[in-house]
Amino acid sequence: MTGLHCLVTGATGYIGGRLVPELLAAGHRVRCLARSPEKLRDHPWADRVEVARGDATDAESVGAALHGIDVAYYLVHALGGGSGFEERDRSAARIFAEQARAAGIRRIVYLGGLTPAGIPVSELSPHLRSRAEVGEIFLASEVPATVLRAAVIIGSGSASFEMLRYLTERLPVMVTPSWVGTRVQPIAVRDVLRYLVGSATMPPEVDRAFDIGGPDVITYEEMMRRYAAVARLPRRRILRVPMLTPRLSSIWIGLVTPVPRALARPLAESLRHEVVCHEHDIARHVPDPPGAPIGFDEALTLALQRVREAKVTTRWSSAALPGAPSDPLPTDPDWAGGSLYTDRRALSVDASPAALWTVVEGIGGENGWYSFPLAWAVRGWLDRLVGGVGLRRGRRDAARLRVGDSLDFWRVEEIEPGRMLRLRAEMRLPGLAWLEMYAEPAPQAAAPGAPPGRARYRQRALFHPHGLLGHLYWWSVSPFHAVVFGGMARNIALAAQRLDGAAPASVRPVPAEVPDASPPTTPPRP
Repeated sequence: MTGLHCLVTGATGYIGGRLVPELLAAGHRVRCLARSPEKLRDHPWADRVEVARGDATDAESVGAALHGIDVAYYLVHALGGGSGFEERDRSAARIFAEQARAAGIRRIVYLGGLTPAGIPVSELSPHLRSRAEVGEIFLASEVPATVLRAAVIIGSGSASFEMLRYLTERLPVMVTPSWVGTRVQPIAVRDVLRYLVGSATMPPEVDRAFDIGGPDVITYEEMMRRYAAVARLPRRRILRVPMLTPRLSSIWIGLVTPVPRALARPLAESLRHEVVCHEHDIARHVPDPPGAPIGFDEALTLALQRVREAKVTTRWSSAALPGAPSDPLPTDPDWAGGSLYTDRRALSVDASPAALWTVVEGIGGENGWYSFPLAWAVRGWLDRLVGGVGLRRGRRDAARLRVGDSLDFWRVEEIEPGRMLRLRAEMRLPGLAWLEMYAEPAPQAAAPGAPPGRARYRQRALFHPHGLLGHLYWWSVSPFHAVVFGGMARNIALAAQRLDGAAPASVRPVPAEVPDASPPTTPPRP
């Protein structure tokens, strides 16, 4: 059976963003359900899929998205979701199951977590317990379901891989919690995708859960040692400390790796018990080709190759963490959300707009933020100490950005290639914040006798405070804006001139040509 019509929820996430092109390659038609469809706009497959706006907790939008669908993939998780996430997961799964039944869906496919054998559900971590419950909801529904249960997924950009990678690379001597001695059965992301795609064509009488894993059953300690070997690092020394609880472990992971505490804790908690496959029945319906399932060392090699070649298609941070701000920039003329503080900078740059845009689009990650590195580093550390994402998320791609990409403690909210980049802050703040950067031809460039290839750089930082604390925050940091934001604008301009081969001393302030709004009630469009 080919040419099925598939709905993918969670297409902006790590697995969903990789599943869509695999389904298309298998000859299926794809519709994506997304709360923010614009996040899918820049994916290379965006023009080959339908996109439905909606939320898994909204029955009406789920029902509309499921209309005419054959197979529905449920890849929605509340990882790091804060209090009440179990009830939200439960409610969303029930809504999805009921709407799938009403729409006459042939099959629901769900990717959950591998649960340890012989451990009462009450003793499982809240997140693993919730995964199991969602799977049971689908299996109890009237729609045939395939529930795939995986432990640690190894692939470029996965949270599990990033945690393993940074722990091993940054700590030649590690003081580790006792769970590093727990046996796990990791699986390569390529095999996960193969099983997901193959599940679409299972016969209607198949209605069950399947354990999926790779051929290796190893401890987390051995995973770190083998990562060091594959990455050609010196042998790591590992010292176990039994008193490190999952909470303390998550703080430790959050400080050492880019994975924030809210995400690190459920990952650490899932390793308290042995998670090993007890059957490989999936192969009856999705046969293993030669060389599959992929071994742990090969999965590491493939992931590292992708990282080194800057070909990471999705990352764990592709989906915004629950609790992160999600409001779009309030630029509508009828917006009445209160104060909006701004900091504006504009410079005349002796470089082409193309060179200036190259610098703008390459900001963050290894390239840094072009001003006062210590201030940015301190702000990142403070954010991590209060449970935020910090600066170490880096970039998915070293040179290119797309809407929805995470960029250190920002997220790309809008991008107009060659002209404008708008970032939304995901750091912990008493309000909402954005940073806009523009690369434009200089207005005077068309004037007679004007030198060719000149550009203007415009920069705008915006902050919408929440309550008195938000206002106090803005005024407490505003004295440093000349150093942070002013330095950023100058150094971006200078970097563009160096890239274009121009003399770096010719950066000059020019009027920003944006009406003052500090703070307005109705902010203008830039």
